[in-house]
Amino acid sequence: MKLIIQIPCFNEAEALPVTLRELPREVAGFDCVEWLVINDGSSDGTAEVALQNGVDHIVNFTGNQGLARAFLAGLDSCIKLGADVIINTDADNQYMAADIPLLVAPILAGTADVVIGARPIGEIASFSLLKKLLQKAGSAVVRFVSNTGISDAPSGFRAITREAALRFNVFNDYTYTLETIIQAGQKGIATVSVPIRVNSTMRPSRLVKSNTSYIRKSLITIVRMFVVYKAFRFFMAIGLSALLLGVLGGLRYLGYYLSGNGAGHVQSLILSSILLGVGFQTILTAFLADLLAVNRRLMEDVQYRTKKLEYPDLTSPRSGVKKIPGKKPLYSNRDCVR
Repeated sequence: MKLIIQIPCFNEAEALPVTLRELPREVAGFDCVEWLVINDGSSDGTAEVALQNGVDHIVNFTGNQGLARAFLAGLDSCIKLGADVIINTDADNQYMAADIPLLVAPILAGTADVVIGARPIGEIASFSLLKKLLQKAGSAVVRFVSNTGISDAPSGFRAITREAALRFNVFNDYTYTLETIIQAGQKGIATVSVPIRVNSTMRPSRLVKSNTSYIRKSLITIVRMFVVYKAFRFFMAIGLSALLLGVLGGLRYLGYYLSGNGAGHVQSLILSSILLGVGFQTILTAFLADLLAVNRRLMEDVQYRTKKLEYPDLTSPRSGVKKIPGKKPLYSNRDCVR
């Protein structure tokens, strides 16, 4: 069994050594543990620092692609390197690496394919009261959309099996955290949370530049995902609401008309007609969106099967991952017992 710990990095030369010092080289249940850094177009020598601190694999982007794309590139590279389980963590040492055995425990027990570390949000001193409330509210929305019980949806400290990693797609450039949970719920991937600890903050979050920006981007992300993954329910709710208002408006006009006062309430009739038209059109859109959702699921199944064919021998490294030049890895792919 091989475990690969991946770290997406953008200009993390200062924080990365601290994070790497905490990472384990041995985890119970695995024959080897390797480290992989996704260098997301850094300009501060992050890749060189990673090499100097014992990282086994580096994926380099020439320009900054964003956290979501870096995360997916890491998953793809870990799969190519034959990882059975992938740990994702942050470069700023936010998450306590000593809790990695807690993350992989449900996977080793065969009860989960994705495990997400739940931070003690209420106890994190660096989080403002507003941020704590937003984190909890966002997690509640994600639980509703995904039908999962994840208590800390924005957490990036997570363990993923190879099988689950093959099924993930991320369409949002902002972050992968929320969308992957919703996908896991929609695709029936067993997902659980485990409580984990956090370290003191080394620097302000680069993903959350301000509360206003965080609220705006989070709301856009959640609404977009709801439309993508709950399209029928979304458009049907709007359509039925417009239809109901149109019917009520029509009944109101009918009441005035029967009482001989219809001439003075033509506006109600016009508004009712518009709402009925909008309602019928939106309901038709709901059915079309449902057909598109079925097509998307078929395409995702085709993509999954294609990936399975692309990586038939997962014990051998493939292209796309840069091995450290002139350095003998602490663990070799040949040493892994699968």
